[in-house]
Amino acid sequence: MHTLFKAGVAALALIALQIAPVYGDSHSPVEKSEGDKTDHGRTAIEAPTEFVTEHSGTFNGAKLRYRARAGETYLQDDEGEPNAAIFSFDYLAINDGKNRPVTFVWNGGPGSASLWLHMGTFGPKRVVVPSEAGHAGAPPYPLVDSSETILDVTDLVFIDPVGTGFSRALGEHDGKEFWGLKEDAESISAFIRRWLSENQRWNSPKFLLGESYGTTRAALVADILENEHSVALNGIVFISQALDYAGSTPYVADNLISHITYVPTMAATAYYHQRVDTKGASLEEWVQQAREFAVDELLPALFKGNTLDAGTRAQVRDELARLTGLSPDYVERANLRVRGNRFAKELLRDEGKIVGSLDARYLGDPVDDLTARADFDAASNAISGAYKAAMMSYVQSDLGVAWERRYLSPADPRLSDEWNWNPKGRDAAWEPHWVNTSHNLVSAMEANPGLKVLVASGYYDLVTPFFDAEYTLNRYGITPERVDYKYYGGGHMMYVNEEARLTLLRDVRAFFKAQLK
Repeated sequence: MHTLFKAGVAALALIALQIAPVYGDSHSPVEKSEGDKTDHGRTAIEAPTEFVTEHSGTFNGAKLRYRARAGETYLQDDEGEPNAAIFSFDYLAINDGKNRPVTFVWNGGPGSASLWLHMGTFGPKRVVVPSEAGHAGAPPYPLVDSSETILDVTDLVFIDPVGTGFSRALGEHDGKEFWGLKEDAESISAFIRRWLSENQRWNSPKFLLGESYGTTRAALVADILENEHSVALNGIVFISQALDYAGSTPYVADNLISHITYVPTMAATAYYHQRVDTKGASLEEWVQQAREFAVDELLPALFKGNTLDAGTRAQVRDELARLTGLSPDYVERANLRVRGNRFAKELLRDEGKIVGSLDARYLGDPVDDLTARADFDAASNAISGAYKAAMMSYVQSDLGVAWERRYLSPADPRLSDEWNWNPKGRDAAWEPHWVNTSHNLVSAMEANPGLKVLVASGYYDLVTPFFDAEYTLNRYGITPERVDYKYYGGGHMMYVNEEARLTLLRDVRAFFKAQLK
């Protein structure tokens, strides 16, 4: 049943369209009673719920009327029955033609809703948090127009995977059917195809934009779309790239790759906190020194293991200490293998401080100063409350979402433990190895010679280090002109820093325009 209502919100005419009754806060929508069965004995599923509002704004100097749809799209099982409701926030220009570009946006996790990219910079509204790594404090938090976002050049669809946000498995289906490397990518690609059909947008230019695990997902989704369903993409944006996990897993002692990929980020962090003598070098020059040392000196030294001669060992030890701000004694005791997660605790240990993992500009004050690694992430603690509060306030007041269903952020508590990392599917035999979807990206780019990738990285990201993006994407035979690297003075969510946010938006807009020529 359709219920149409109107209300005034921020001087805008708010038209909200709510379809279907309210669902409960279980893993699945409230099912009908045993008497309410279909002719085939299946539990009846209500129609999708959606809330539609109309707005206007100015983006990058261009005035735009747009329609916001916050609502469900049903996926179907092999028998054509609904098995999941994917909730998305769609911002679509009004009266701008059917071939306007559309960008599908998601965060990572796995198990993260899209509120970070949505409320951080790419949505039409954004939450304001301190730009220079200060704690956002207690509410209220400023919610302002995001006039610099890319809505002037593309429609935007923010997607919450099953078990995050308002997205749920339906009826007798369970969330774990969609929780896995392969299962997740297949559900998102199915959502995209269904969305294109329902919105008559098959001929629109199409972009994917993912952050962190969202880049892992984007490579898989691109491969599925390009090679299994003949859906050509115009471009992909990786924010805080994570395709090959060998280069972003610092807590495994014998993982030599991460001991190399983390060095430039540790050097940048030491530079930011003024723990190194840079002799006047710029940040970019300092980072380049760290890149060259990591590849040309540290990597051969670690590869030699206990056959490394004492003189070379001392030279490598001292240079690693010089670049990272750590003491030569610590580097020696670490056996030249400085783990990124331990670095976050060690760099400022003498001050009783830790640096953030998601963004090493942030500082935390741990109770226990003796642990080898940080017990919490100072960056996450500083902004999470502000993003969650701003998201919930915005969807209720501006988008007219009046619903009892809980917005899952964090995700369904079962999701992490039940996530299936087998790239072949939950029940297939396989030999465990590092997660790596680089091959999927290559497959998609082979299928589509015009497909290019923009890689956006923060200098201070101790979760997905920027040098890992270079190491990963430079070794698969992809021609250099098809991958564009950009760097920013922030961390994992570099857009928390205002200068980085504005630069990121300019870079993404320029990338889109170049791909649309």
